[in-house]
Amino acid sequence: MAAVAAVAAQPADTVKLTDSQLHSIEVARVSERRFLQQREAVGNIDFNENASVQVFSPYQGRIIHAYVDLGDEVKKDQLLFTIESSDFLAAESSLISADATLAQTNSALARAKKLYADKAIDQNDYETAVANQQSAEGALKAARDALAIFGRTPAQIDHIVATREVDRALMVKSPITGRITARSAAPGLLVQPGNAPAPYSVADESTMWMIADIPETDTVEIKVGAPVSASILALPGRVFAGKVTAVGAAIDPNSRRLSVRSEIKNPTRELRSGMFATFLIQTGEPVQSAGVPLDGVVREGDGTLSMWVVGTDPHVFTHRSVKVGLQQDGYDQILEGVNPGESIAVNGAIFLSNILYGGAT
Repeated sequence: MAAVAAVAAQPADTVKLTDSQLHSIEVARVSERRFLQQREAVGNIDFNENASVQVFSPYQGRIIHAYVDLGDEVKKDQLLFTIESSDFLAAESSLISADATLAQTNSALARAKKLYADKAIDQNDYETAVANQQSAEGALKAARDALAIFGRTPAQIDHIVATREVDRALMVKSPITGRITARSAAPGLLVQPGNAPAPYSVADESTMWMIADIPETDTVEIKVGAPVSASILALPGRVFAGKVTAVGAAIDPNSRRLSVRSEIKNPTRELRSGMFATFLIQTGEPVQSAGVPLDGVVREGDGTLSMWVVGTDPHVFTHRSVKVGLQQDGYDQILEGVNPGESIAVNGAIFLSNILYGGAT
């Protein structure tokens, strides 16, 4: 009962150990550490909807050929699929017809000018020829503009005019650089503008969204622009940085949680939509405070938290109640009870509490 005798000889809140007992105690110094003010949440990775697009055909038609597959990387303006469109064929035919009409009216106007100069026709006939030529010019410009809407360049339009040959394949290109995330395109499939599903969906995966549901009690501290770090279950050891870009307007009445969206960088394209993730959202500036290893804090039977501080005599440990704040990276933030520079029991702190309260030997 040497330990009990030691307790009796010391103040009520101290324990004095023998040399053999001291060997089972590990001592550490209270240090000043940087603690981040943050909240933890769980959620999922999703595509950045501001950098993804559904690619529809601009006109009704049947797909002739689909050039890319699900998961393929594509560049901006890369050909995705071609369609045969009656609207496109009609626009090409109108262009050829308008060019022929302009040529005819130009010739008619040249004759009319000569005849009018020779007084072989009256002014009304001459003005009619001028009006016809101007109308034909306008019709040709409109026909060229119509082909431009289909994605044809001026050089391609000039080629159609020169050769008088129509191209039955209307090309649909990717509007962005990214990855094919969905495909319904197949040769022979009838497509219409805006009719779901889109033949292709393309997403730029250089940034992704993190969607998390935050407990109602934490929502006041979450602000747009707050820094975020994400740990991905499927990618252990990796941390992805980002920031909060949107905070929901209403609490879910069933879960009592608020949806929070963050945007993170994905330069190596490792993140995939649907991945499970843990998010740490910064809610304030980092604080400098006393920090101790987690093993140094003992939860007593009555729920209070305490630590054992080493005095001038390394065999003597004094029991102190403490107030704990944040817990990060294996350390507790100590708000009250000890100061940086003091030494405390770490491994074996529970043993000291057992001696003080239970009379252990």
